[in-house]
Amino acid sequence: MALSKALFSSSLNPAIPHPSLHYSRSTTLPLHIASTAVPSRNLRLCCAASDSKPTVLIAEKLSESGLDLLRDSAEVDCSYGLSPDQLAAKIASCDALIVRSGTKVSREVFEAAKGRLRVVGRAGVGIDNVDLQAATEFGCLVVNAPTANTVAAAEHGIALLTSMARNVAQADASVKAGKWQRNKYVGVSLVGKTLAIMGFGKVGSEVARRARGLGMHVIAHDPYAPAERARALGVELVSFDDAIATADFISLHMPLTPTTDKMFNDETFARMKRGVRIINVARGGVIDEDALVQALDNGQVAQAALDVFTEEPPAKDSKLVLHERVTVTPHLGASTVEAQEGVAIEIAEAVVGALNGELAATAVNAPMVPPEVLSELAPYVILAEKLGRLAVQLVAGESGIKGAKVVYTSCRDPDDLDTRLLRAMVTKGIVEPISSSFVNIVNADYIAKQRGLNFAEERIKREQNGLNGTPVTSIQVQIPHVGSLFASAVTDAGDIQVEGKVRDGVPHLTKIGSFAVDVSLEGNLILCRQVDQPGMIGKVGGILASQNINVSFMSVGRTFRGKQAIMAIGVDEEPNKETLEKIGTIPAIEEFVFLKL
Repeated sequence: MALSKALFSSSLNPAIPHPSLHYSRSTTLPLHIASTAVPSRNLRLCCAASDSKPTVLIAEKLSESGLDLLRDSAEVDCSYGLSPDQLAAKIASCDALIVRSGTKVSREVFEAAKGRLRVVGRAGVGIDNVDLQAATEFGCLVVNAPTANTVAAAEHGIALLTSMARNVAQADASVKAGKWQRNKYVGVSLVGKTLAIMGFGKVGSEVARRARGLGMHVIAHDPYAPAERARALGVELVSFDDAIATADFISLHMPLTPTTDKMFNDETFARMKRGVRIINVARGGVIDEDALVQALDNGQVAQAALDVFTEEPPAKDSKLVLHERVTVTPHLGASTVEAQEGVAIEIAEAVVGALNGELAATAVNAPMVPPEVLSELAPYVILAEKLGRLAVQLVAGESGIKGAKVVYTSCRDPDDLDTRLLRAMVTKGIVEPISSSFVNIVNADYIAKQRGLNFAEERIKREQNGLNGTPVTSIQVQIPHVGSLFASAVTDAGDIQVEGKVRDGVPHLTKIGSFAVDVSLEGNLILCRQVDQPGMIGKVGGILASQNINVSFMSVGRTFRGKQAIMAIGVDEEPNKETLEKIGTIPAIEEFVFLKL
């Protein structure tokens, strides 16, 4: 059994879905474990500005180019270093607020604004310092600037890689301390070495370009990156296990999500080539820092170069920061003059657009939908997102998603069915678990386009007795021309296909591939393809019961009696690896997959 944890690539680029445990008689038993729980976000639209010029409060330093752009459309108040009380006192007279990472935009700020604040701009990518829920509740759009830092982050990654390889920081400190230790700081060459880029997004791609220029052999792990783009850059896409096992250098470029949290830990380091060197300009939390210190001490990891940390700033007595074979910088990835100017322009354009009532492509909280529409579509919104999440978990790791097709059946005429929200939620289900992006009706199409994903829709009118009052009778999600962890989910056309309906307000999976099933899309799900014969339910149920795992529902769909059948089992608890292996040893079971919904 091989253990493989999938990565999530950085924003605006395809990456890896929820991994799953899957088994096939024709293969070994790979294990993919991950879980990402992303809360649904309310939806709102930003209102247009009034005739008078709006006021924009700049709470942290912004480049003059951004300020000039803002001054063309608004009154600009640059007040830096405000205390929370001072910010609360000022905000009631402002229509927009622009911050960096140092200003907390809390619920108290939105309350103090008394409804006037219409947009908050975060000059950068992360929005941890903005209370998104409060912003949405108070009708305030939040936008960020996610693209301007790409080249700066890539350049800093290369700077760390080269300085680490030649011990530049350590040698510099040694010479300044009056020493001359040439033999101690012998480095390693980059030419001919293998660099594994974990997360082949925009930053990862730029790192690859530069590393190739240094004569390195570049591989990448990001199964949802387009193979064409990788080939164009001279990069080989490989599995997670192959990447970490063969790389001399590993550069991390994925966001921090529940799945990637401490992804690089004792077990992962143990599977790397001994003497590997690691660079991280992504997010500190993706590395278990205690495990990295141990790997450095025992020589499994030769060196590390880090720009980000689990806590920033790190503790003064941090063993990792003080380690002799670690090169550190204080989160400088975006700190170039050019990047700062780009961020200023990007956030200024987003804020001005939002104040003018435009739907910002970089919005990170959602627009308002009329209450009656939201109420009518609410259960289908959940169904659409879960079908997207289910479908993306079924994609095999080495496949590349180029798009999806969503088919709606309805009793209504196609022109009377507004599917924008449902399409956005399918996009959310497919994309959000594999990226740091917040997907909503505002930015769903933009994010899909940036990732090279084409979403097609088909609306089919189908009269059904007793359902004429419902807006949607079924939703089908197809991911074309990809490999699948569960072969039974693939149609004759080579597409992964899942279909669902809403019953009594609860989303149900009603079809997978060509097999009809009927299971509630809640909790955890085990799908098994088996020979249709008596006693199968009892055998699988017995294995689960022996581990005190409660079965919440079970459904069996088959093509013909005595041929093949699909058994869908809902379980309240997550089975451990050994329990799932036992299910795989039942002779009649041909394949199975474990999914987290």
